[in-house]
Amino acid sequence: MFAAKQKWTRVLVVLGALALLAGACGGDEAEGVDPDVSCEFADLNLVTAGTLTVATGEPVFPPWMGVGDDVFDVPESKTGFEGALVYELAAKMGFADDQVTFVRTGFDEAIAPGPKDWDFNIQQYSITEAREEVVDFSQPYYTTKQALVSIGGTAVIGASSLSDLADARLGAAIGTTSFDFVEDVIEPNQDASVYDDNVDAIAALVAGQLDGIVVDLPTAYFMTAVQIPEQGADGIIVAQFEAEAQDPDNYGMLFADGNTLVSCVNAALAELEDDGRLEALEDEWLEQGGDIASISE
Repeated sequence: MFAAKQKWTRVLVVLGALALLAGACGGDEAEGVDPDVSCEFADLNLVTAGTLTVATGEPVFPPWMGVGDDVFDVPESKTGFEGALVYELAAKMGFADDQVTFVRTGFDEAIAPGPKDWDFNIQQYSITEAREEVVDFSQPYYTTKQALVSIGGTAVIGASSLSDLADARLGAAIGTTSFDFVEDVIEPNQDASVYDDNVDAIAALVAGQLDGIVVDLPTAYFMTAVQIPEQGADGIIVAQFEAEAQDPDNYGMLFADGNTLVSCVNAALAELEDDGRLEALEDEWLEQGGDIASISE
């Protein structure tokens, strides 16, 4: 009787250990990954079997895709943060480079409810509650940082700390995270100038009414590469801010509502984050290998 009791005690201990192990393994699931969804290559929910069909904008702009004069607007060039990310994700999911196909869509039309003729869409979509009512998103692949944009000869050139901006004349678009950042984080001695949109803020900067404009880093790239030159000036990204905005934008890949592929993309994205590749891509393409200066607190 005693021997039998010992036997059952050992069995219960083993079963308990297995249960704890199973619980631990279950807790290791990456966020947004459904353990009931098979991510074996043959089981992937694709619009075209054996092909990853990725939608993006037309045109696409650096630093997101097509970085370089000879590959501008060429997402297949594997250049730019999103361009390189697509191929990294595809490889994690079992696709060869020639099994990745790009198609073009308008920004707003992709958010409309209903079936899609692509697997996911990537073109700096902010994840919002309103959009999540009609489409699905991957886990965030990029969280925006705030940056300071100016032109040559202004007082903010070379700023490296918030105190350097105490007397700066700063502006931002109304109702944006950037405007709140000026008010709540930078806190210059004079109130920030508020504008209906970035176009008006750029006009004020070029006219000498501002020392700098605060925008998120992706907008800073577009502003300095396209919008400010259109006004006859040379735009400069003075620096990005080390401090985080209170409510930054999170970019996610966009899927048709209910698409199980989102779980597999999330699993691949988690792998890229864990092995440091996601951070390396961000550093290479969005922060120019560390060439963008930082403004400390």
